[in-house]
Amino acid sequence: MNIVNMMWAGGSPYMSIHKVHQQVLSQAGADARISNWLLLGGELCHGHGHTRVWHMPQRALKGKHLWRLLRPWLRLRLLMALKAAGANVVLLDGIGVARLVLPVLQKIPEVRAKVLFHGMTRLTASDVSVLNRLPAERLTIAAVSQTLARSLEQDIGRPVQTLRMAFDPQAFTRPLLMREQARKALALPHTGGVVLGAVGRLVDSKGFEMLVEAFAKAAQFQPGMRLAIVGDGPLRASLQARIDGLGLADSVHLCGHHDDLQRLYRAFDWLLVPSRAEGLGLVVQEAVIADVPVVCSDLPVFREQLQASGCYLPVGDVEAWAHEIARCDAPRALAVAARQRQTLSPEAAWRAFCDGSHHLLRG
Repeated sequence: MNIVNMMWAGGSPYMSIHKVHQQVLSQAGADARISNWLLLGGELCHGHGHTRVWHMPQRALKGKHLWRLLRPWLRLRLLMALKAAGANVVLLDGIGVARLVLPVLQKIPEVRAKVLFHGMTRLTASDVSVLNRLPAERLTIAAVSQTLARSLEQDIGRPVQTLRMAFDPQAFTRPLLMREQARKALALPHTGGVVLGAVGRLVDSKGFEMLVEAFAKAAQFQPGMRLAIVGDGPLRASLQARIDGLGLADSVHLCGHHDDLQRLYRAFDWLLVPSRAEGLGLVVQEAVIADVPVVCSDLPVFREQLQASGCYLPVGDVEAWAHEIARCDAPRALAVAARQRQTLSPEAAWRAFCDGSHHLLRG
């Protein structure tokens, strides 16, 4: 079986998408030949097999203004490349890639398409039409959470497979660094006290500006507490300015992007996830598997994973977050981490993910 894994772009902004796709493809079977295609460019963050970088113009991909005139040419290139690759299955990264590629696949009836959605997407009537042109035996639509799958089913009017991302718990925990090693890797000072972690791109949707404000209030009651934010992005300068303005330079650390993030979770006593919106939120699962308790925004995708064991807070509520942060002590962390791990049940989640991935690719 020849599989083409077609994604929007490479680089750290797309790291979580690459991670999901490669976990899915790991279940393709020993006979599968996999090729990764990055339409815009960049580098593959996770994965195996050959990678082809297309360097297509972003405006042409989005079909805006006169750039849409290039789309027939781009589709012709893809048609010829897919035929040359002998593709049997094409795994597509969400609606952006599907808009370009599904019309191509109408001309290659032997190829089956799998569209995987990673987050909430506003589908237009044209998008729905594109998705419904291929019959069910040639197109499978999947989503990384049940919440997202149900929403898409209402918009599209056809079944959507839930493929909740999971990790092999044994493979995940094996390379984890111990606490002091992980803190050294993040260049955190050895000052004692509780270390809170936050992980993600430094963008508005992750809620880190609010988190810094809440931490400033909580630190009045927990003066030895520290916050480490791991990730990079366009808000780094403004976040650092706010940290300095609040007098938190010694207790809030912007640690930057780390390729080996999965090894570092045990640097934290607690993980804080103040996102305003998420398709799944892989950091929740990663932390729980690493035995780090999670406090997160009250979002359906987080409740889907942690159910009654979760610590949920209103989105963007500085006072509520400050109050909960002040309660994040080390003794309470052990009990919360144990409850959340039992709820997530990583071993069962991994088996379900493997079965779902196999069904998606082979079905």
